Amino acid sequence: MRVLQRTPEILSEANSAFDTNSFFEPLSDAQRDQVISKAGTIEAYDDGEFIVKTGDPADFLFVVISGQVAIVAGEGEDQIELTCLERSQMAGEMAVILDEKRTANCIARGETRILKLAREVFRKVMTAVPEAGMSMLRMLAERLKKTSRPPIHKDYRSDAAIPAVEVLRLIPIAFMQRHRVAPVRRQDTKLLLGYCDRMDENLLASVRQLLPSMKIDPVAIEAAYFEKIMQTYGGDASAEPSMASGSGAQHIDDLLKRLVAEGGSDLHLSAGQVPRWRIDGRILPIAGFLKLAPNEVFKLIAPIMRPESVEKFNNTSDEDFAYAMDKHSRFRINLLRDSHGVSAVFRHIPNTIFTLEELGMPEVLRRWAESPKGLILVTGPTGSGKSTTLAAMLDHINRNKECHILTIEDPVEFVHQSRKALVNQREVGVHTASFSRALRAALREDPDVVLVGEMRDLETISMALETANTGHLVLATLHTSTAISTVSRIVDQFPAEAQEQIRTSLADNLLGVCCQTLCRKIGGGRVPALEILVMDYAMGNMIREGRTHMLLTAMTTGQNKGNRLLNDDLAKLVQSGKITKEEALSNAVDHADMSRRLGLTK
Repeated sequence: MRVLQRTPEILSEANSAFDTNSFFEPLSDAQRDQVISKAGTIEAYDDGEFIVKTGDPADFLFVVISGQVAIVAGEGEDQIELTCLERSQMAGEMAVILDEKRTANCIARGETRILKLAREVFRKVMTAVPEAGMSMLRMLAERLKKTSRPPIHKDYRSDAAIPAVEVLRLIPIAFMQRHRVAPVRRQDTKLLLGYCDRMDENLLASVRQLLPSMKIDPVAIEAAYFEKIMQTYGGDASAEPSMASGSGAQHIDDLLKRLVAEGGSDLHLSAGQVPRWRIDGRILPIAGFLKLAPNEVFKLIAPIMRPESVEKFNNTSDEDFAYAMDKHSRFRINLLRDSHGVSAVFRHIPNTIFTLEELGMPEVLRRWAESPKGLILVTGPTGSGKSTTLAAMLDHINRNKECHILTIEDPVEFVHQSRKALVNQREVGVHTASFSRALRAALREDPDVVLVGEMRDLETISMALETANTGHLVLATLHTSTAISTVSRIVDQFPAEAQEQIRTSLADNLLGVCCQTLCRKIGGGRVPALEILVMDYAMGNMIREGRTHMLLTAMTTGQNKGNRLLNDDLAKLVQSGKITKEEALSNAVDHADMSRRLGLTK
């Protein structure tokens, strides 16, 4: 925070903001000049700085002169952004009138200037100018009106046309039915969300979790219009399944419908445990269920498995496969044996393939996707969104390039329909015996782009590098947390006598590495933190000569080329008020460096 001198330019800016604030309209020019020039304090705040904190005494109010101020309720991971104040808007008057402590945080968004008025000045204005009291009443009445339910939008009554299918597919149908909401219009990354009953902050946070990179604007719609959408788009599907009877497949479908309806990402069924689901990054028990018996999980899941999957599970005690519950929902399933019996994890695969822009990904990923050849690696821990990012890159190619795309996955997750490109998707264990076998065959199948779901072993890595070296664009994943560890992991897979050749192949073919992790966002949902290595001639030489430890310095000095460090990204997310310091520390690889960046240690 900085106190600014009252220069003519700043006073003019403050006067301009006061011109459109109804509270100060009744003041004469002399009275307004007295408030701005002598009674008020003009302060500047950097992005993410707190102007007011919850619990602070109500000894002033303020007017936004320039920039924006987010009003954020709650603390830590339970924070929710209530609104964002623009130029000329005022905050803090309610606490001053009621003489109460602050009930919310006020945080600068971008470089922000405010004019701060002490409580005594505010009271003098109210006493000296009675009309100001009436202006304040009008402002409070308008605020109350905005918090009440707005009238039904004229475009979304019962006789209106239903939204386009591609808009409705943005939100799972079970979620729509459970909460009586529906996406009604989309424009780029803005979504108009219709609601029937009431739109509270918790529901809005759940929608933002489903669509983290879109701006959600709620609008009231008629209940009859919502029912019309459901009858046309959703058929007779129920969002409130009954578990009283039915086959194992029906029981699983019921649980999965509930998972989707709650906006969850994973369902965990474990022998000897109560069923749990992961919502907003947290694993929570599902109310109303008892512990599962040792063989109960397998009995529930067996009806949805292929015979060959059942046989493989019986032989190896684990199996991965995909399951399409209906035309709107797909899941990736891992079945395993543990010390208590049989357990399973269901990962919900979103029906919609988002664009790179909607995911908030940097421009360099689009440039990589448009490259004619080379190797692109997307890495990160399980659940970090690697598949979602790769799907967005493939979709960009599919929509913009006349080529042949071949995917090799275990299992197939996002389903791509051929557009400008021809798309063939193969599943390991169903269409081919292994990744390496499919890659060997790929060279005879005339692909331009090859997706390798996971580079699990030496042979698969070797074949992926060979495929890139022969003029193809190869996209693949690894479970690594940093760009440097990604390069080291690939090289270290090979015996010492082969490592020089592998370093040369990497140096010649690697386009870049995108390491990502998902962080819990303040107010609900998750936001990606990225580390990106963009290959250039100097970096290629470092890899070729075994000087990978120097890549960190090259990435730091080459950020103008698109390079990013994970700790830099995490620190920026904290400064912008998107994540907490604790969340940044928990996702950092170098905790000591992160702690210093956050000012927790010297």
